[in-house]
Amino acid sequence: MMAGLTLGLMSLSLVDLEVLIKSGRPLDRIHASKIFPVVKNQHLLLCTLLIGNSLAMESLPIFLDKLVPPWAAILISVTLILAFGEILPQAICTRYGMRVGAMMAPFVHVLLMVFFPVAYPISKMLDWMLGKGHAVLLRRPELKTFMNFHGNEAGKGGDLTRDETTIIAGALELTEKTVKDAMTPISKAFSVDLNGILDVQMLNMIMTKGHSRVPIYSGNPSNIIGIILVKNLLTVDPKDSIPLRKMTIRKIPRVSENMPLYDILNEFQKGHSHMAVVVKNHNEKQHLVENKSRTEHIVRTKKKRGSLSSSNEESTFLIFHYAAVKGEGGRQPMNQPFSPPVLKKRHRGCTDCVLDIDHAPIPDYPNNEEVVGVITMEDVIEEILQVRRMTTINKMWRFTYIIITISHRTPD
Repeated sequence: MMAGLTLGLMSLSLVDLEVLIKSGRPLDRIHASKIFPVVKNQHLLLCTLLIGNSLAMESLPIFLDKLVPPWAAILISVTLILAFGEILPQAICTRYGMRVGAMMAPFVHVLLMVFFPVAYPISKMLDWMLGKGHAVLLRRPELKTFMNFHGNEAGKGGDLTRDETTIIAGALELTEKTVKDAMTPISKAFSVDLNGILDVQMLNMIMTKGHSRVPIYSGNPSNIIGIILVKNLLTVDPKDSIPLRKMTIRKIPRVSENMPLYDILNEFQKGHSHMAVVVKNHNEKQHLVENKSRTEHIVRTKKKRGSLSSSNEESTFLIFHYAAVKGEGGRQPMNQPFSPPVLKKRHRGCTDCVLDIDHAPIPDYPNNEEVVGVITMEDVIEEILQVRRMTTINKMWRFTYIIITISHRTPD
């Protein structure tokens, strides 16, 4: 019995037990809650069960030696121990480890108290030599494979559908992907000219594309200066032929192609903008070195003053530099060059969010920045859902997203 308990209880992971306690089936929760206090100190449990198993195996031949001849005592003890002390208990505990462990938990508690004076010092020595915690957590590639095994297509009895496993896998892969993995190349992006006229042809073309917002360019299609919300065009009469520059054109953020998708998703979720221009900076490495040196200088200066508060220029630089070079905690560095923070919080209706084409010059951007694409929140979500691999779901998702976006008021 001791051998079976050793195999059954020690094979239960603490992480698995915690999962069952929190989200298992009702019966599994009861069993796991009874077993967890017993196996929480694994080295103490191991020493206790092995000591009890050793006493049982050694005492049986001595007891039989007084009843039968020595050869019979050896034969009987080996047969009984092998059949009823090793094979049968281990087979039962391997198949019904949770149930047997929960039933024998009170008995194991008694053994822990009885053998505590001997087992505790040995367990503390094992803790010192091998470490106390042995919780095993899966890495991302292992967790992705683990989820695939739970899919119903794997044929292993899992109940997850293909769409569910695909979405989970997409979320796990998101930390390794950057903006350039999900963006729409500038050559394939739909945009309209700032000097265009909102006539029947223009409005039909915009509505046919089915987008909720459209980039606006000036001169060159790669020179995107802002966006216009399609819902603002619903009240436009094509007969009036209103110039596009007379409509409300909102500013569009510019982000580096190396920005992690999680970062831009967090910015999109703030609601300030759901579209951004993706740029590639040719002097990226040089800017990063200069920014790092400047940041270190500012931090040293503020430490001498005893405060980390600074002027507006220095504070703006520190905020952007953190967003450009952070890469700790397993996150991929964004390698973004120094420029003003483009995803700064804006309030609804603020004039700073709107381009004033009539009274201000058209925005001019650095020559070392090359526009390579456009990215929206829809693109990021599609990358999570992996729906680009499924044409039908992709079309349904785009249609649903457009309807939801137009039906609800958005800050941008």
